[in-house]
Amino acid sequence: MTEFANIYVMREGAITTLTLNRPDKRNSLSLETMLEIIVALKEIAASEAIGLIIAANGPVFSAGHNFADMAGADIEHARHLFEVCTEMMDAIQNIPQPVIAKVHALATAAGCQLVASCDLAIAGESAAFAIPGGKGGLFCHTPLVAVARNVGRKRALEMAMTGDPIDAFTAADWGLINRVVSDDQLDAAVLDLITRATRGSIWSKALGKNTFYDQMNLSQDRAYDFAIEVMAGAAISADAQEGIDAFLNKRAAIFTEQPKRE
Repeated sequence: MTEFANIYVMREGAITTLTLNRPDKRNSLSLETMLEIIVALKEIAASEAIGLIIAANGPVFSAGHNFADMAGADIEHARHLFEVCTEMMDAIQNIPQPVIAKVHALATAAGCQLVASCDLAIAGESAAFAIPGGKGGLFCHTPLVAVARNVGRKRALEMAMTGDPIDAFTAADWGLINRVVSDDQLDAAVLDLITRATRGSIWSKALGKNTFYDQMNLSQDRAYDFAIEVMAGAAISADAQEGIDAFLNKRAAIFTEQPKRE
């Protein structure tokens, strides 16, 4: 695994953890940090890891974009910054492994977008979430793309227009995260969920994740047509047939298919 300046990556057993590691910068998503995350995600996707935790060191989860990257920027640089950010967010959803955000303290702007882009998320009770551009001079246009796809239009616009933070319990109620736990139970709760989310056929899970994100952008009738074709093909796969045979014969399944790792 590549050595990084702003993040570190550690694998324990089948689970990898990617940790934002610039607490002095409030784990801001600088251009350099985002480029490192993209490289790390590509390496994790190609690895034998079956799940990924995204965590952070320091007093906040992430304060979002680094304003120093934007100060005095021209249009080409500004566009590049947000294109890289989008590439990073998309990469989280494109890798075959389930990805869970472990959120403590504040996740704001692109940091909130990062949480919204993960497949799963658990927060400690001290966590809070905001897309605060509405209180300043730069509306959170790109974070709103991910957040709105989690919480719906009215709640997303409330967050974006007021810029006010919501607490972890509200975030769970609105669907931005899966659940809230006490701060001292955050590690255990995240490990429990990622362990349950990665059991079974890893090939089937990777296909399921990819299909989910693809069909979410389709109308319902087109989504069903697409899902039918994927599921029909999956039903005759080696792992599906192994699972069916194991169920019918009351034995433990042994899955052998591997996801495509790029």
